[in-house]
Amino acid sequence: MRQFDEMYSRLPASGQEGEVREHYLAYARWLQAQAPQTMAARREEAEMIFRRVGITFAVYGDKDEDGSGTERLIPFDLIPRVIAAQEWKSMEAGLVQRVTALNRFIHDVYHDQDILKAGIIPREQIEHNAQFRPEMVGVDVPNNIYSHISGIDIVRAPDSAGKGEYYVLEDNLRVPSGVSYMLEDRKMMMRLFPELFSQHRVAPVAHYPDLLLETLRASSPATTAEPTVVVLTPGMYNSAYFEHAFLAQQMGVELVEGQDLFVKDKFVYMRTTRGPKRVDVIYRRVDDDFLDPNVFRPTSTLGCAGLMEAYKAGHVAICNAVGTGVADDKSVYPYVPDMVQFYLGEEPILKNVPTFQCRKPDDLKYTLANLKDLVVKEVHGAGGYGMLVGPASTQAEIERFRGALLANPEGYIAQPTLSLSTCPTYVDSGIAPRHIDLRPFVLSGRTVQMVPGGLTRVALKEGSLVVNSSQGGGTKDTWILQD
Repeated sequence: MRQFDEMYSRLPASGQEGEVREHYLAYARWLQAQAPQTMAARREEAEMIFRRVGITFAVYGDKDEDGSGTERLIPFDLIPRVIAAQEWKSMEAGLVQRVTALNRFIHDVYHDQDILKAGIIPREQIEHNAQFRPEMVGVDVPNNIYSHISGIDIVRAPDSAGKGEYYVLEDNLRVPSGVSYMLEDRKMMMRLFPELFSQHRVAPVAHYPDLLLETLRASSPATTAEPTVVVLTPGMYNSAYFEHAFLAQQMGVELVEGQDLFVKDKFVYMRTTRGPKRVDVIYRRVDDDFLDPNVFRPTSTLGCAGLMEAYKAGHVAICNAVGTGVADDKSVYPYVPDMVQFYLGEEPILKNVPTFQCRKPDDLKYTLANLKDLVVKEVHGAGGYGMLVGPASTQAEIERFRGALLANPEGYIAQPTLSLSTCPTYVDSGIAPRHIDLRPFVLSGRTVQMVPGGLTRVALKEGSLVVNSSQGGGTKDTWILQD
């Protein structure tokens, strides 16, 4: 399988130098001058600091001896992923376009449903979708924005000319995570290698919390001049709790749990030592099902009873909006290019990965005949779970998936196995190429904006295409060059 490497146009052979891409030249010269023991010492220093700060990721299903979930340090790689200014400019335009269309789509399916009436997306595929919330039909939200924080997963694969082409792999619109690692990775690189930032004009990312707070405040109900924003967390046992606490602290807002909130006269309040304080905007890191026991899961203790009543009355904003998940379901993903054309009248700048919808008989037939060559995903799956990577699977695993597909074809999509681009990565054996992806974080308030770059995730196992932290992946700092 052909590969595209971010740093080298020709990978170095044993004992030889490769051909370095132009935007990596200055960094490659610096890296060549570093002694292996210096890099090893920096790696140990980074791990010690991350552990001391508590930057961990809880792994569900992975138990300690006492039966509790384990917390792992997310491996941080010392070698940055560098993107040229012009490449980022094009990607940024594509991200603005895509997220704008997705927000238009979500508003449409809960209001006039023009895209369904036009027959572009089958009605049953939306209204029978587990993420479609009938409770949101006809509900107006501030600025018609549903996904205020979008994490768009982008991969790069070789094209016929040998150049790397960008594709959107997934749209994460419910409660996308990982931005705290983007920020901490940059702080770590600046601490370990300050000289690199005087040699390169790297676009800053440290202002992300300011942009996030600006976006959240812009979504506040119109009646509020000075909105009170809170971050709603499921609690310290959630896998991304570090990030919830980190972002609340960085924005200077309260971190709350469901028990800290109550509703009175269709307004939301938080309990404080000085008495109740009205809440205008909730940046929720809790799934829809757990937000309001009066409306969704009655046994939930993570949300706040009466929250949906206050929300529908327009007295509180929830970011991201309830029901947003209907647009990041993998069965809806194949239609996003059609959304761009339907709502914006434009050709999509960023391409989708070709996708087979197993609900369609011909697509199912092709998928079943080519399982060994395809990636098959559950439409509601996340975190690298519930998927088959055909070329890396045993015959027994393939046959298990065949049975699951035949039993529930609507629950799966299939895609060709892309050879994700690689980037030099510092591993135990030295520096070696490892597969990566990129998750930029797109903020939609009065305008659509983002910090340059995002979270680069890296598959640390040789040959692995699964970059998810829950599957043993690591992270890299992402540099967008300003010239």
